[in-house]
Amino acid sequence: MVWETVGFLGGLLLALALVPQLLKTWKTKSAKDLSLLWTSIALMGLILYAVYAAKNAVIPLLIFSTIEAIMIATLIILKILYDRVKRI
Repeated sequence: MVWETVGFLGGLLLALALVPQLLKTWKTKSAKDLSLLWTSIALMGLILYAVYAAKNAVIPLLIFSTIEAIMIATLIILKILYDRVKRI
């Protein structure tokens, strides 16, 4: 039970770490400083983590890797949208 709590806290902190970047990107309507390569690699890693966690019933990892994957996917979408708007 203690280690599961550690897993939940670690996942929560990692997910919270993405919130400032998401908010800044949303507010400034700019993602020029975000690397599309980094966000794509991070998304693939999180998807693989989620698959692993689902297969092995590691609930904290499954929950937070899914949340983080959604947040990273949102950053990718914002990057593509905002970069396209800047070119027009």
